[in-house]
Amino acid sequence: MLGFCVTAPLLDVAAKLASSSVPVGQITAARFIVQCLLMAPVVWVMGLSLKVPRGKWMALTMRALLLFTSTFCFIAAIRVMPLADALAIVFVAPFIVLLVGKFYLSEDVGPRRVVAALVGFVGVLFVIQPSFSAFGAVALFPLGTAVGFAFYILVTRGLSRQMHPVTVQFYTGLIASALCLPILVLAQGTGSVLLDPVWPEGVAWTWLFGVGFFATVSHMMMTYALSWAPSATLAPLQYLELPVATLLGYLVFGDFPNTLTLTGIGIIIGAGLYMIHRERVTARQLVTERAAPPI
Repeated sequence: MLGFCVTAPLLDVAAKLASSSVPVGQITAARFIVQCLLMAPVVWVMGLSLKVPRGKWMALTMRALLLFTSTFCFIAAIRVMPLADALAIVFVAPFIVLLVGKFYLSEDVGPRRVVAALVGFVGVLFVIQPSFSAFGAVALFPLGTAVGFAFYILVTRGLSRQMHPVTVQFYTGLIASALCLPILVLAQGTGSVLLDPVWPEGVAWTWLFGVGFFATVSHMMMTYALSWAPSATLAPLQYLELPVATLLGYLVFGDFPNTLTLTGIGIIIGAGLYMIHRERVTARQLVTERAAPPI
């Protein structure tokens, strides 16, 4: 999980460097094409079946579409925003998952965790306000990433019980690539700064490969971490991604969050850690109740 926290922001750095000369849509496509090419030999070496369970193609397609949307929104944001600011807004995704779980999926979520989620949204407003003043509506792009990623997590929950995570990663890259390429073809010659593809030059090829490489490595690290340890144990570590992104943003781009943004980041981290703490307390209470002898 610590490896994920270090490598995931490197994906963001590579994407931001590439965005100076390559459109966002093309960077997004590179992320999935490289992932697909890297995962194909892994599937073969591990001897995994590529057979998709009946009725799961729709879920796989939805998962790829949600990840494509969230990736596009995030790269569009960091094209002009500092890494830490955009990533802090994206960290509202766990709160969205919790609220959707309670009010739409009827999951058992206590009032304290709901309040923590609402406090987390307040922290996001602290981050968005100065970003909106400085960058305009583009500051809302990370919210699109957060919503897309939240539903991506919910779809993944169902798939993870029926397909190997490596196979799911391969199909996600394959389907998302198939979604990206027609869009780029249609955007050819439109002049859109976000979609009209160009022929990369020089070091831009390295940044495009880095986007896909670090995306693949980081997500596989997270996948295997979750297979070796409970998510409740690993979840707090994910917040280390924020200080790593802040450091890399400062070292590579000279960006550092202002006081209001830092306050918002602190609120988001605090609310997230409290929510995780309450989930642990609830889980222990359930274990104790089940282990108690009948009266």
